[in-house]
Amino acid sequence: MNAHFSFAPATGIGSMPGTDAREAAKTVTGSFEDFPYLAELPARGPGADMIGRTAGLLVELYARVEPSGWRIGDRPGRDTRRARSWLGEDLDALEEFTQGYEGQLKVQAVGPWTLAAALELKNGQAALSDPGACRDLAASLAEGLRRHLAEMSRRVPGAELVLQLDEPSLTAVLRGRVRTASGYRTHRAVDRQIVEATLREVLGVHADGPVVVHSCAPDVPFALLRRAGAAAVSFDFSLLTERDDDVIGEAVESGTRLFAGVVPGTDGPLSDPAGSVMGVRTLWRRLGLRPGLLAESVTLTPACGLAGASPDYARKALAHCVRAARSLADNPE
Repeated sequence: MNAHFSFAPATGIGSMPGTDAREAAKTVTGSFEDFPYLAELPARGPGADMIGRTAGLLVELYARVEPSGWRIGDRPGRDTRRARSWLGEDLDALEEFTQGYEGQLKVQAVGPWTLAAALELKNGQAALSDPGACRDLAASLAEGLRRHLAEMSRRVPGAELVLQLDEPSLTAVLRGRVRTASGYRTHRAVDRQIVEATLREVLGVHADGPVVVHSCAPDVPFALLRRAGAAAVSFDFSLLTERDDDVIGEAVESGTRLFAGVVPGTDGPLSDPAGSVMGVRTLWRRLGLRPGLLAESVTLTPACGLAGASPDYARKALAHCVRAARSLADNPE
């Protein structure tokens, strides 16, 4: 199931600060000459946020903003139109800065379980509370992603598309920690086999190319994601503990790429590039993996999206990922 894909040494997560699509596309394509991505600008408001943007991709399911969050409705309304319009702007900007581009290009969307935990049904409860609604949502998302990837291919024909599914709520879904609407209870944990089968179905829309699953929450279920067909797992490196050593070792040995988030996502002092990858080198030594495997196995990224950063810091953080990756390749020991 997991074909081995090679990835460029550094990229970003997805979200960027500000509201200017051309500025974001210019920064991203200028920072990552061999692995840019379609930037997301949540500061524009509802519909540019992660959930609203992905809700705009759904086929025959629509969502609108309620005071409590995004709720599934019967017909496309203003919020759906706004989400689609912003996505169109972002695609136009990316197309402008990727004329003649050949290489990897990443596009992000929210995965089926984080979407089910975030979208409300008409009764105000999360879609997660209804297995039928979860199935419908996953099928609608899969079809929407298929169309979105086709549109990306049409606009940047030379690109090798990489699909990233954002699943920050996945661990909470598996452990029964997603709160109900009242906030007093939690939804019961979803069976691991159902979680895995649904992920496999959605990941399957990009059968010809690699899929990365991203979560900057603790306890990312590496083994489950690998079985579901993820070619790579993207995570906040600072949240790893020695408890994760075995699953990380197994992931690397099975050919899963690690997208290690080593650069802080919000403004702060940046260490030197070698300092940013010290933890990765230490982990490698602890696992007894050969140093030569490092560059083949690790892509460096910020720890999470950069929506909360200043534009100046965001540019520096992306450049820092590229320099840190070079440091890792030049000196894996």
